[in-house]
Amino acid sequence: MTNSKSASVPLAAHFQLCKDQSPKTDSEKAKMEKIPYSNAIGSVMYLMVSTRPDIAYAVSCLSRFMSNPGTTHWEALKWLFRFLNGSNNSGIKFSKCSEGVKLIGYVDSNYANDRDSRRSTTSYVFTLCGACISWKSQLQNIVALSTTEAEYIAITEAFKEALWLEGLLKEIGFLKNKATIFF
Repeated sequence: MTNSKSASVPLAAHFQLCKDQSPKTDSEKAKMEKIPYSNAIGSVMYLMVSTRPDIAYAVSCLSRFMSNPGTTHWEALKWLFRFLNGSNNSGIKFSKCSEGVKLIGYVDSNYANDRDSRRSTTSYVFTLCGACISWKSQLQNIVALSTTEAEYIAITEAFKEALWLEGLLKEIGFLKNKATIFF
């Protein structure tokens, strides 16, 4: 993978991942058992949790198929490694705040993007002084019936996180104003 062409995004749009792409025959399953898919997912999860929130959505999508990955899932995971290889200088940078301390959140959802369950994905990220301190990308618990409903669910999750972060930062005397959330 070190000599591979780098990718510009963590998960390309042409990867429409679903359970139908999982192996069905014994020979396909035997072939995929030799591929270290679970180990690779564990490695990228470690990166995602530690320093790379930009791959959270891709890892969330790819980890759904850990029990029975297919060749398409493996190709998508290799694509993620190509992205990581091309962006290995990226990460979280913490620096001193030049202006006031600001907690800023960004939230979004995609409507019914999971092809198997038709559930939407909630994603949010919170920054403090420009550095990422909290992020999440997860399938919503219910099936939203409209894009508006999916957005409301995502905003609710983000506001709960914002309230918790505000409380924590105010308690330790680090934050004096309210969080700003963009959606």
